[in-house]
Amino acid sequence: MPGPALLRRLTASRTGVSITEFGLIAPVFMVMMMGVLDVCHTLYVQSVLQGAVQKAARDSSLETGGTSAVQTAMDTAITDQVKRLASNATVTITRTSFRDYTKAAVRAKEPFTDATSGTYANGICDHGEPYEDNNDSGSWDVDNGRTGQGGAKDTVILSTQVVYPRIFPFMKTVGLPANVTVSAATVLANQPFGDQAAVTVRNCP
Repeated sequence: MPGPALLRRLTASRTGVSITEFGLIAPVFMVMMMGVLDVCHTLYVQSVLQGAVQKAARDSSLETGGTSAVQTAMDTAITDQVKRLASNATVTITRTSFRDYTKAAVRAKEPFTDATSGTYANGICDHGEPYEDNNDSGSWDVDNGRTGQGGAKDTVILSTQVVYPRIFPFMKTVGLPANVTVSAATVLANQPFGDQAAVTVRNCP
């Protein structure tokens, strides 16, 4: 059995205290640092994506921006910018055109003339009521947008979504999702390089 003197020396000794404290603090500190790096990387990807989308929007508003080849080149440029930062990212780009900014802002129903009285005064386009087929789909739609770049004077929403695995996969153990999702969107108006396409008026069934 150790004597009183030995016990006093052991209890007074500071040997190994630093390494013990480091062992307790280091894991928490490393997780915090990697969390900060993860957030900073996400913000940087978001910034680069927004800049690439803004440039693509400006180029798209030109008359030449309406061609499929040019749009493909713009989409490739956006994707390349993102993949420099997240090589295994999935990039989804969509364009939706509207006849004017107001319709783009609210994504409203296609305008129609509702019956003023009776059974068919119901806020629904039916029973032969006329409507403006803004997206030229052949039917009355709740969303008046048309897929694609549209034509002269049209307003376009250019949207991009990027999904990629986290740079530190183990961060999901602290409650974060395995994948990061960032998105960017902008509204542009095509230049008046020609006459805007006429609205087709149809009748609901």
